Amino acid sequence: MKLNRGLLDEASQQGIISEQQVQALWAFLNQASQDTPGFRFTHILYYLGGMLAIGAMTLFMTLGWESFGGWGLLFIALAYAVAGLWLTEHLLYSKRLPIPAGITATFVLVLTPLAIYGLQNGLGLWAEGRFYRDLHRWIDWRWLIMELSTLAVGTILLWRYRLAFLVMPIAVTLWYMSMDLVPFLFNDLDYNWELRKLTSIWFGLLMTLLAFWIDVRTTRRQDFAFWLYLFGVITFWSGMTLLSSDSELNKFIYFCINLGMILIGAVLSRRVFVVFGALGAATYLGHLAYNVFQDSILFPFILTVIGLGIIWLGILWQKHEERINRRIQSLLPKKLQMLLAKRH
Repeated sequence: MKLNRGLLDEASQQGIISEQQVQALWAFLNQASQDTPGFRFTHILYYLGGMLAIGAMTLFMTLGWESFGGWGLLFIALAYAVAGLWLTEHLLYSKRLPIPAGITATFVLVLTPLAIYGLQNGLGLWAEGRFYRDLHRWIDWRWLIMELSTLAVGTILLWRYRLAFLVMPIAVTLWYMSMDLVPFLFNDLDYNWELRKLTSIWFGLLMTLLAFWIDVRTTRRQDFAFWLYLFGVITFWSGMTLLSSDSELNKFIYFCINLGMILIGAVLSRRVFVVFGALGAATYLGHLAYNVFQDSILFPFILTVIGLGIIWLGILWQKHEERINRRIQSLLPKKLQMLLAKRH
């Protein structure tokens, strides 16, 4: 439900609440939402500045920094981390600004791979000429040490600060680790794509289930599960979509899974399920149109009828939505009922 000042004014005009209550309620809601990420200019500035600083230490790291040497990089990363921790403490506890504090804490966390790389380089473990900026391109056991260290530091920072934005680099690290871990375990550093697709499916599914578990258990206003849902669904859906199969039955099962994702997204109010589920469903329908029924005259007509039938189903659902929701939620565990009430 989208609540805005216009709706409150309309409720006042209809005599549901008074004008004084509208002003008091709107002031309360506005104050309560200050610490909730939204499309405000202040928040845009926060995230733009934060992502520039984070990107400078990760995606946009230049080869020129290699001239500092391993120990130099380690010292720079630690100095930045100390400054970032001080700033996080100041913003969170002195200024009561959790959003910029979450960004500065995340900046500290993304320095972990650079610090570990500097330590490895200083110890002479990078003699083969690969550089820190190759982190996103090559499979190497030394990356795994960086990723595991990042997860460990991320856990400590989450325990200390309880800031939801810290989950973002943790989710990215889990995603990277899913690509690095299996080739390392199976001693297959060449690109065995079929193995990686299957790994992506299962790893993404586990990450999504972890996000759901966090979603059910958390009682805070902050959305700790968002980034895990995002990268979990991307990882799962990408691996599933890229799997090659000549079986029409398997393709239909793929279609049904995507429809299930749309349903899950609607129930949990998580758009990422709906977006990727819709993409998958459209991919399957495109396969039917361009491969299976490419010469069929009836297929567009049948698809039109199905589409109109879905619209009619939506009309029926809207008519009986409240009663259906009550019936369904009465069958669910209490924790899940609370989650659905919170999300809707």
